Amino acid sequence: MTPPSDSESSSPLGRLRRYAQVGTSVGGIAARAAGGRLFGLERDDAKMAGELAAALGGLKGPIMKVAQLLSTIPEALPAEYAAELQQLQSQAPPMGWSFVRRRMMAELGPDWEGKIANFEHAPAASASLGQVHRATAHDGARLAVKLQYPDMQSAVDADVTQLGVIFAIHRRMSPAVDTSEILAEVSERLKEELDYTLEARHIALYAQIFRDDALVRVPSTRPELSTGRLLTMQWLDGKRLLDYKPAPLEDRNQIARAMFRAWWFPFSHFGVIHGDPHLGNYTVFDGVDGHAAGINLLDYGCIRTFPPKFVQGVIDLYTGLRDNDRARMVHAYETWGFAGLSNELIDILNIWAKFIYGPLLDDRERRIAEDVSPGEYGRREAFTVHQGLKEKGPVKVPREFVFMDRAAIGLGGVFLHLDARQNWYRLFNETIEGFNLEVVAERQRAAFEATGVPAAKG
Repeated sequence: MTPPSDSESSSPLGRLRRYAQVGTSVGGIAARAAGGRLFGLERDDAKMAGELAAALGGLKGPIMKVAQLLSTIPEALPAEYAAELQQLQSQAPPMGWSFVRRRMMAELGPDWEGKIANFEHAPAASASLGQVHRATAHDGARLAVKLQYPDMQSAVDADVTQLGVIFAIHRRMSPAVDTSEILAEVSERLKEELDYTLEARHIALYAQIFRDDALVRVPSTRPELSTGRLLTMQWLDGKRLLDYKPAPLEDRNQIARAMFRAWWFPFSHFGVIHGDPHLGNYTVFDGVDGHAAGINLLDYGCIRTFPPKFVQGVIDLYTGLRDNDRARMVHAYETWGFAGLSNELIDILNIWAKFIYGPLLDDRERRIAEDVSPGEYGRREAFTVHQGLKEKGPVKVPREFVFMDRAAIGLGGVFLHLDARQNWYRLFNETIEGFNLEVVAERQRAAFEATGVPAAKG
């Protein structure tokens, strides 16, 4: 796999162009919204939300990824805006064939079409940073070709700078909650998503983790047809996850078991999580009986690695809540990176912890949450915690908390979409049974060394 070319590295001109794009596309919508609030004018929030989603979707790139992330943070946006922005990843307008042809030539050379038996002009899917085309290899294998949009590095640099301005304003408005580490985390993850060489290594890691697993399928890659901005993988057949909403409970529960395993097993055994549980990142494959058998895990751009001691902290917090062991809870929060916690702050953090861990502490078959829609999952609790931290802070939110938290909420939303009923307590305890910090550390070291994934920091 060849590295990215220097011609698309970040440049001042590229960043300036990006500033202009974002400002022109979004500024007018924001001005109308602000004007409505200022002068008490009637505003059509649904219409403006649609315009904002269309503007960001047309821009492509990290600003859209940030919009998607904001849409999952409770109370960050009005309901109309959250609903529209949540659709961005699956409805991004694709780039045309002339772009695709030029891009493929730049990545694989002028004879690129001779290296692939068949390449479909129309994309099978498009998202914020790139789009996917179906193709066929000369050996007959069906392929998924993921092609990155141009000038994304400049877009990341420009959008991260603008995101920093937003976070600076937030810090002035809510000084009790220090979000500086959140900005650092989001920025680093966005930059990693541009590195398709790293994504290929993440695929290799997950392929190793699930090589003998019947519930989770991982695509293989084609290094000879991949570069730093082009990733060619095996095409995995499957149906959309939401197609199973009307399916029998047996099928929906099987999908939920597969989703649970795809998330919790890599974390508890290797210290890695899939940090972007968007519905479009999974498809479902059926068994020979026609019922749902498991999931295809499709996208590996947002894989977060953790040092084993962080995994220990997550399990310690679970054990502390289960046994009402406050000392263990405090130790877990400190392991995560929280510092200077008062008893009041610990009580506030426990509101969120009991919400996330609640289903895992309840030894019975149940939904992941009762009387709540997928889009509202965690909103009430997060708002309560946010208000409490503002009153009892200051507190700095550790960067490791960001995508761990986002992924847990996204996973719960998927379970609600499926209306699945599981004994989550048993699933979790079966997954962490026999956990040993030294064993996880050695297992992680060996797996990372074998696949070329960078060692977890910390």
